[in-house]
Amino acid sequence: MPYDPSAFPPFAVTVDLVVLTVRRHSLCALAVRRAEPPFQGRWALPGGFVRADEDLAQAAARELAEASGLRVHDPDRPAQDGTAHLEQLATYGDPHRDPRMRVVSVAHLVLAPDLPAPRPGGDADRARWAPVEELLQGHDRDGEPTPLAFDHARILADGVERARSKIEYSSLATAFCPPEFTVGELRRVYEAVWGVALDPRNFHRKVTGTPGFLVPTGGTTTRQGGRPAQLFRAGGATLLNPPMLRPEV
Repeated sequence: MPYDPSAFPPFAVTVDLVVLTVRRHSLCALAVRRAEPPFQGRWALPGGFVRADEDLAQAAARELAEASGLRVHDPDRPAQDGTAHLEQLATYGDPHRDPRMRVVSVAHLVLAPDLPAPRPGGDADRARWAPVEELLQGHDRDGEPTPLAFDHARILADGVERARSKIEYSSLATAFCPPEFTVGELRRVYEAVWGVALDPRNFHRKVTGTPGFLVPTGGTTTRQGGRPAQLFRAGGATLLNPPMLRPEV
């Protein structure tokens, strides 16, 4: 039998972004408030429909640029300001996840250093960096309900867990840091992502003793106050051996 496209129901494909950064020592996610139905007035993850002439990576990069002004970091080049790590997270295809029509979302995880205030665009009228725990719990610090639209709470939870697990065995934590950073700044990334306090001396010994993790730049900084601290950049290692095991809480 010849293939008949009309025999299959049409559906749309979107990309949704879990954009994570560390602000004021807290793990935060980019959230936008929807200005149009469905879920008008509700907070959501940034994203949008994939255009006919785009592949998934191009659509995710476009949505990232529109929401944050960031470009996708080229893994074959040293880290640069204004770029972010992007990787595909998971696919979400519940038939009822979008009331408009059948929509399959391919979510992406984005990690970036401390970023300025975001800008709304597309079908959003506001954008903000919000602590992930606030978004996952569905209410703000004053107890007001702030449930995420669609199935974005599930997508956010999956993205946060991906970040928490990957920084154990990969060098991904450096994606939250500027191109040059101190061990103390890197430690605060781990503390924010994992939600635990780490012993500074043990952490310093582990990260500087892991082959290929950090490379000294030869410079120092006093931007954290106190004595000058040595500056590092991300090394060439992608997998950490031994891994940085997450403490049990």
